[in-house]
Amino acid sequence: MASNPPTEVLAKPEDADMLAKMGYAQELKRNFSKFEVLGIAFAIMGLLPSIASTLTFSIPAGPAGMVWGWFITSGFIFVVGLAMSDLGSAMPTAGGLYWWTHHFSAPRYKNPLSFLVGYSNTLGLVGGLCSIDYGFALMLVSVIVLVTDGAFVPTNGIIYCVFLGCVISHGFVVMFASKVNIMGKMQTVFTIANLVLIAATFVVLPVGRKGERNSAKYVFTETANLTGWPSGWAFFLAWLSPIWTIGGFDSCVHISEEAKNASLAVPWGILGSIGLCWSLGFLCCIVIASCMSTDLESILNTPFGQPMAQIYYDAVGRKGAIIMMTFLFLTQWLMGISILLASSRQAWAFSRDGALPFSKFFSKISKRFGHTPIRCVWGCAGLACVLGLLCLIASAAASALFSLCAAGNNFAWFMPIFARLVWGRDKFVPGPFYTGKFSIPIAIVACIFLVFSTLLAMMPVTGPDVTPETMNYTVVVNCAVWGGALAYYFINARKWFTGPKMTINAEQLTEEQERKMMEDRSLDVKRDSVSGGKKDLGDIKASKRPETGDV
Repeated sequence: MASNPPTEVLAKPEDADMLAKMGYAQELKRNFSKFEVLGIAFAIMGLLPSIASTLTFSIPAGPAGMVWGWFITSGFIFVVGLAMSDLGSAMPTAGGLYWWTHHFSAPRYKNPLSFLVGYSNTLGLVGGLCSIDYGFALMLVSVIVLVTDGAFVPTNGIIYCVFLGCVISHGFVVMFASKVNIMGKMQTVFTIANLVLIAATFVVLPVGRKGERNSAKYVFTETANLTGWPSGWAFFLAWLSPIWTIGGFDSCVHISEEAKNASLAVPWGILGSIGLCWSLGFLCCIVIASCMSTDLESILNTPFGQPMAQIYYDAVGRKGAIIMMTFLFLTQWLMGISILLASSRQAWAFSRDGALPFSKFFSKISKRFGHTPIRCVWGCAGLACVLGLLCLIASAAASALFSLCAAGNNFAWFMPIFARLVWGRDKFVPGPFYTGKFSIPIAIVACIFLVFSTLLAMMPVTGPDVTPETMNYTVVVNCAVWGGALAYYFINARKWFTGPKMTINAEQLTEEQERKMMEDRSLDVKRDSVSGGKKDLGDIKASKRPETGDV
């Protein structure tokens, strides 16, 4: 008599237990090692391509503004990472930011704030995908301009078509890489690719500008102001480059249900990725400032459409610039794969808790594609294609894609840290990583910085006298997101959204565990959510569940 094939083990007992304590069944397969968790964040940050995409923020403040703006801002972002690592180690779940907000907030506010954070984080991550792929499109067409000696003039329509192809290609890569369970290993490849590009630039620019390199005094002390703002504010605007670049560290939280030993892997990934970008980014800014032309306006107004293309061109000529920019946009393309992965996990977690439209459809897990939420992958890709239509309006509207990511995610990072400070200090139980007596001061500094950086992302870059072409549409886009989410909640969702749901079979819990979870989270208990009757929490395996679908 043939025996049934063994069920596939999704997680080790300790990881399954940790997730079960938060009310969730293990549905995703834990394939990511500690280094691969760091790798997904570092790959999303895509250090050099991101610096290249945001030089229009930093160059107007001069070389000193670029260099010291990076160093100071990265330090503040590291503080935010410490505050998030405390939470991520204690409660590692894919929907961490809105879950933590609900857990720590006062009863009166927990549902609307959790709902708002979930939408802000989801759309912020999709906005990050848009901004990365839009940056890719600009870099690719800049190479074509270089190849044709300026004969090719890209239109907004052409840029959007390149953007569209990029997003769709990412969807297919994530889908099929998940099928063969290599997404984790790919993050290591992406990390190496980023480091190789940085090393190549460290060689190419100084060698190409030999005899023309700028002095240390110029690099570290020379300021400028090519904006309409006072010089001090122009320096702050240079902070937007690291704020946007080092913005992928929350991906470690969203991948936590696929990470082995998540309580340590999540803080390791957050702090490791920020630390690498802090140090290597500082060096990148020094090298660029040392080797770029002192005519800053010519760099910003380059006919190639990309300041970094002009910097490479000045150093190594047309052919060398083509080669380096090709490497640059290929690395940028890799970034999009990783952020689509992270955004799909956040969208899936939010759908699992019933908060997104068509949640029953998007919360399905595909066993055929490696126990991953493929429907959410394509849902996020489709939404990115719609948001990318801003490319067709004007460059100012397209720049809102960058700031949608920064402002949306900043708010999502701020809220759980703030909720813990104000309402939830007594509810916080530290995980293996904990900053101890410094935890509260770190959280306070993190909150202050996140408020400031959110306001900064909404300011017009060129000056206070704005036109439709120079307007920063971030305030419009984000207020529409936040206002729309709150309106949706109070008009309709408040009738059915009660916060994170419990998907683990209640029969697996002791009476004390169930009572405590019900008190803390007002959980909607689904006693039949995991088929197969009673199971040991440490023996969670892939099984046929009514709500697990396939595509």
